[in-house]
Amino acid sequence: MRFEVSKVLDAIETRLTTDPALARAVVDLAEVVRYADLDGGRPASLVRLGLLVDALGRYMSEENVPVFAVVPRALLSDTDLTSNERMVVRRWADDGKVEVVPSVEDRPLEVAEMLGLPVLTRDREDHFRGNRPWVTEPGRLLALVSGQGGPALVARVGRGEVAPPVSRSPLGDRLLARVWRCPSTSCNAYGDGGDADSPFADMRTYTSPVSQPPPALRSGVPTCPRHGDRLRDVGPRPATEVFSVRVDGVIRQRFVVSEDRAVVIGRAPEGGSGVMLGQWLTDEARKWISRGHVQLSLRNGEITVTDISMNGSGVRPNGSMDDDMRITLRRDESRPVNIDDIVELYANVLVGRSRLWSSGGLVQPESVMGEAPTMAFRPVGR
Repeated sequence: MRFEVSKVLDAIETRLTTDPALARAVVDLAEVVRYADLDGGRPASLVRLGLLVDALGRYMSEENVPVFAVVPRALLSDTDLTSNERMVVRRWADDGKVEVVPSVEDRPLEVAEMLGLPVLTRDREDHFRGNRPWVTEPGRLLALVSGQGGPALVARVGRGEVAPPVSRSPLGDRLLARVWRCPSTSCNAYGDGGDADSPFADMRTYTSPVSQPPPALRSGVPTCPRHGDRLRDVGPRPATEVFSVRVDGVIRQRFVVSEDRAVVIGRAPEGGSGVMLGQWLTDEARKWISRGHVQLSLRNGEITVTDISMNGSGVRPNGSMDDDMRITLRRDESRPVNIDDIVELYANVLVGRSRLWSSGGLVQPESVMGEAPTMAFRPVGR
């Protein structure tokens, strides 16, 4: 049982991010771990977060949907969690997988407003309507409830209609255009790893400037959410573009290409830092697609694709599936990727900007709960 739970928590970890470009929803972790009505189990269980991320994947019809989890500091020592669960939450905090704050207050709403994301909560957030009136908009607050097909997300406001995408707030755009530094030398979200004299320096994970979460705004001042210190503006943030891999009509993974890091996509890129497609490919596609097949880079606002494969790739201008329009790329050839262009590694193995595909076309994404002990789900009201 303990081994199965550990495997589930490892799977859940892959769905956690504080990267503004990748997060698809925001959640208060202390709230969701106490959804005891879902399984009739312990007062608090970290495994319930897996039910939430699975439900988000089904709601968005997409694989590997990451969530931005806000964690009150008290949860790190909450004895309603097992010792192993507390250790896991601390590891997530140290590795920057989740954001730790002294108290949650309206931080999930602040992040959601800046990034244009839904909040996963059963609370109607009525006490925040005065300064965050958007919580009354359909689809902005999604509650986890159980039903015949297992836990699912439903809108707290409205009648289940699909809410249109929401843009980042102007404030979010301004804050995310800059790189911030926290005075605390141990800050993994806004630190620079410069505390080389610390005996634990080589054990810490620091968030790259490209992936920094949005600062908190306190009295109009950008502030570190964890330490409460005023952040220092150290310059512009490197430009980024968000891409998706779509295999056989399913959005499998989103990733970020930035000015300071090119990304290799292929069957199994060396070094583990690229986008690995092997687990989603047919036997024929796996034979055709090289370990590292194409590389995307961003320079001066322009995305360029370079073929680094043995068999070649292609670009479909404006996303056209007309083979007469397809532009073939051979090894070491490069070409700009315009706003609606799609890179094709093999038939139905496509890479394009995330905004091109609003739906992953998948009803039942792969579950992070596959190794979970058998659980019973109880219906709850909206």
